[in-house]
Amino acid sequence: MSPVQIIDGSDLNGISGQDVVVVGAGPAGLMLAANLVRFGIKTTILDDRADKTSTGRADGLQPKSIETLKQMRLADPLLQRGVRIHDICFWSSSKEKPLKRTERAEHFPALVDLLDPYILLVHQGMVEDIFLQDLQARGVEVTRSSPFVKYRDHGSVVPLDVYSRSITTEKERLWQTRYLVGCDGAHSKVRKAIPEIEAQGSSSEAIWGVLDGVIDTDFPDLWSKVVVYSEEAGNVLCIPRERNMTRLYIELRPESDEPMDKVKATQEFVMERARQIMAPYKLSWESVEWFGIYQIGQRVASRFTDNSGRVFIAGDASHTHSPKAAQGMNTSIHDSLNLAWKLNLAVRGLAKQSLLETYEHERRKIAQDLINFDYEHSNAFHDGDAKALARNFLTNVRFISGVGVEYGSNLLNWTSETTGGAKPGCLLPPARLTRYIDANPVDAQLDIPMLGQFRTYFVCKDIQASKNFMDSVCARILCSDSVCGRATVELEVSYKDQGAAITEADAFVQPHRYVAASRLSTFCVITSSPKEDFEIADLPPVLQASKWTVYLDNVPSQDTRGQHCIDKWIGTLEHDQVALLIVRPDGYVGAAKSWSYGTEGTAQASVWFNEYFSGFLAC
Repeated sequence: MSPVQIIDGSDLNGISGQDVVVVGAGPAGLMLAANLVRFGIKTTILDDRADKTSTGRADGLQPKSIETLKQMRLADPLLQRGVRIHDICFWSSSKEKPLKRTERAEHFPALVDLLDPYILLVHQGMVEDIFLQDLQARGVEVTRSSPFVKYRDHGSVVPLDVYSRSITTEKERLWQTRYLVGCDGAHSKVRKAIPEIEAQGSSSEAIWGVLDGVIDTDFPDLWSKVVVYSEEAGNVLCIPRERNMTRLYIELRPESDEPMDKVKATQEFVMERARQIMAPYKLSWESVEWFGIYQIGQRVASRFTDNSGRVFIAGDASHTHSPKAAQGMNTSIHDSLNLAWKLNLAVRGLAKQSLLETYEHERRKIAQDLINFDYEHSNAFHDGDAKALARNFLTNVRFISGVGVEYGSNLLNWTSETTGGAKPGCLLPPARLTRYIDANPVDAQLDIPMLGQFRTYFVCKDIQASKNFMDSVCARILCSDSVCGRATVELEVSYKDQGAAITEADAFVQPHRYVAASRLSTFCVITSSPKEDFEIADLPPVLQASKWTVYLDNVPSQDTRGQHCIDKWIGTLEHDQVALLIVRPDGYVGAAKSWSYGTEGTAQASVWFNEYFSGFLAC
C-alpha cells in the first residue's frame, strides 16, 4: 500500500488525514517529501504551479549535496548529465586597462577534504525530477494547481486543519494533518500565516539579469566558472551549464544616481550590457532557454516554527540571499534533510518535543552564517575587487562546499571526547574501508543508505581483544531496560503498521541489510584486524545481524588524504581501547568516545550510549 494517498487537486471538499502536509514542490519540499515517504510517513505535497520546473532557477550542487544524493542513491542521473566545475577564473578591465585574466584557481583547493571536489551544474528542474521520479515510484504525486490558503490549530491533541484552493475550480479543500511544513519560497504563505514570524533583513538596490542559453563567443574561459569585472559597465558571473549552455548573471548598474528601472531591463538590454562588460570579446546567443531579473534580498525568518512546534518553514521560506555563491538550493535541501528524520520519530511517537526544537536551533544558525557570508561575497562582487572576492571565497570555502556547515552543541551534538575528525555537530570526513563480507572497498560515509536510522560504529584496533567489550555493550544497549532496546521494539511495531512502499530500486539497495538489528540504528564495526583473524560468527549477535556493515581499515592508499579511517575519524586509539561513534540519520556526528576493555569501561560505555538516546527519545 502507498504511504501517501494520491489526490486529485480538483477534489473540492474532502477531508484527508495525513501525517505531514508539505507546501511547495521545489527542491526543499520535494527533498522533505521524498525522505518522509521513504520512511513510510503519510505525506501530501501541495503546489500552486500546474507543472514542475522546466528551465532556469537554481543551478549548482555543492560537494555535500552530491554526497547526500549519493547516500539517497539518487545522484547517478545528475552526475551523468551535469557539468563539473573544478576551477574559477577572475577577469577585470578599467578605463586604462583592457579586459584580462587576473587569476585562475582551483574552485575547491586541497585544503578542503572532499570526495567530490567540484560543483555539479544542473538546473533546478533536473534536481526536482529525481525526487519526483522517486516519489512516483512509491505511489506519490504532487497535488498541483492547489495553493495553500490558511491553517487552523485546535490544540496539540487535535489535527491541524490545512486549506488549499484549486486554481481550476476556485474551491477550497480541507486537509487534516499532524504537521505542516512551508517550503513555498521567499514569499511563503505558510510563513505569513504563522503568528509573530517575520523575515528580517534588507534588499539591495542592485538589479541583476540572468540568461541561460547557448553562446557564441571567443572568450577563452567559457567552460570555467568566471567572474568578469568591468570598472565602467559592471560585473558578469559566467557558469557553464548542461546541454552546451552557459548561464550569465549580469549586473545592471544604473547609468545615473537613480536606481535601475526594472521595466527597462528587457532581454535585449541585458544582452547588450553583457556585451559591454565582456568587450572586446564577441558575445551572441544562438538560443535562450530562460531569462529573468532579480533584486538581491538577504533575509532570515525570526523563527522557523510556530509556538505549537507543529508548523515549520524550510528553504527560501526561511532564508533568502543572492544566487551567486550557489547556496540556495543546497541549503534548502539540507534544511529538509535535518527536519525529515526528526518528523519521522515524532510521527511514530518516539520523539520528545525537544528533538523537533533542534531543527530551528541548528538550521537558523546555518541560515544566519549563510547571510553573513553572502553579504561579504556580494559586496566584494559588486565592488569588483578580485582579490577581496578570492580571499572571501577561500576563507569560506569549507562552508561553501557544505562540509563546513557545522552545528553547535545541543542534545544531539555532544562535546567531543576523541581527537579525530569525527566531531559532534560536523559531518564525517571521507574515508575508505574494505567491506568484510564481499571484500569491496567502499566510501565509509556513503556505504550505508539513508533510511532514517542512526549509525553506531564500534571502532577497535584488535577485534579479538575487544570481543568481550562488544559482547557486553551490545547486550546492554539493546536490552529491555535501555532506551535503545525499547525504541527498537516500538519502531519494529510502528514500521509493520506503517512502513514504506517497496520499489524496484529497493531490490538493488536491499534496505533490510542495514536495519536487521534495529530500526533505530545500523550497527557497524571498523577494525584494523586482518580478515583472516576473525569470522562474522565470532561477533556478538547484534553485529552478526549487521554483517554488511563490518569493515576492515586496510586501504589508506585509497583515501583522499592517504590515512586510515580510524586515524582520520577517531584520532588516537590505543590497542586496549574501543571507541563508540554515533552518527545521526542526516550524516552528522552526534557523539564519540573511547573506553578501555575492562568491566568499568564496559559499564560506562553502556550508560553513555543510553544517556545519549534518552535525551530526545520518549520511550
